[in-house]
Amino acid sequence: MACARIRRLRLANFRSYRAAQVEVSRNCVVLVGANGSGKTNLIEAISFLTPGRGLRRANLEDVAFSEGDGSWAVSADVEGALGPVVLGTGIEARADEDASFTRRCRIEREPVASAAAFADHLRVIWLVPAMDGLFNGPASERRRFLDRLTLAIDAEHAGRVTALERALRSRNRLLEDVRPDPHWLDAVEHQTAELAVAVTAMRVETVARLQAALAARPKPCSSTFPAAEIALEGWMEKLVPLHPAVEIEDRYRAVLRGNRTRDAAAGRTLEGPHLTDLVVRHADKDTAAADASTGEQKALLIGLVLAHAGLLAEMTGFAPVLLLDEVVAHLDPSRRSALYTELEKLDAQTWMTGADAAVFAELAAKAEVFQVAPGEVTRRSN
Repeated sequence: MACARIRRLRLANFRSYRAAQVEVSRNCVVLVGANGSGKTNLIEAISFLTPGRGLRRANLEDVAFSEGDGSWAVSADVEGALGPVVLGTGIEARADEDASFTRRCRIEREPVASAAAFADHLRVIWLVPAMDGLFNGPASERRRFLDRLTLAIDAEHAGRVTALERALRSRNRLLEDVRPDPHWLDAVEHQTAELAVAVTAMRVETVARLQAALAARPKPCSSTFPAAEIALEGWMEKLVPLHPAVEIEDRYRAVLRGNRTRDAAAGRTLEGPHLTDLVVRHADKDTAAADASTGEQKALLIGLVLAHAGLLAEMTGFAPVLLLDEVVAHLDPSRRSALYTELEKLDAQTWMTGADAAVFAELAAKAEVFQVAPGEVTRRSN
């Protein structure tokens, strides 16, 4: 099994970096430095080599260097699924204050329509501290997590989710009118139903594939990072595997039509995949993940990410790049060692961050370690 590798990462006017360059030759990359030094900024830059808004879900203008002109750029020399390639993305300075920000994406310095094209060369997945409350938080957070898992499998998924959200907003605006035009409503609901079923179908496929990968994980790993049982909650999610898409689209259009008065009063659409929840259970204990201890929840989440990485490697023939932000510092020594073992078996390039270099001592002979200080990155000698 091969893996995609970033060999050189370059930043210009990104977050705390006016300019930075990191060259790596190994699969294990460790970024150490004090809190606030810019470690997460570096891996956030890598996360922009995928569709979407990166691991912080930032607005495009918010990642620009504070003393710059508003532009920023990230590029990487990658050994990817199709061979060596240069990927780049960023935004240009606005000509005037009323101009909108447009993200530019390039492959081998040639423009491409969107970052979805990067998926032919590189897949990136991540685990960050903001996910620690995933199982106890609102359904919207689990739905966002699910869509990120799905996006790594199908790079077009983000576009369909965005289009669905836009269609729902259009419908809600129409319902605000005292006498909304029924023909416009029919047209918007027709489009909404098509997008809703397409989004749901890809989510269902992802969950089914990931559940199979979780069930197939070897016991030594699943005992350290317990396997989760995952499922989707919603009537459409249950119908997708059993009925033709056109049949479910017609049913959802009927639901939307019948709920117009109720949805108008609520000011939002009250049924559909925009409200889907990802249900997660601790498989061995047969309990909801939300009822597990904090340590168990962390281990379940790591197990999910590891299984997803393995699934991507199996599906594409290339292991993805993993970004693990401040993950190992919160693991006990045995789980930390087990994680390092699992990462080595996965054979994926992994970028890890931490404030304490000591927690990475076990990786001394295998990792490239970089010291991060505000605005700069330097290689540490082993």
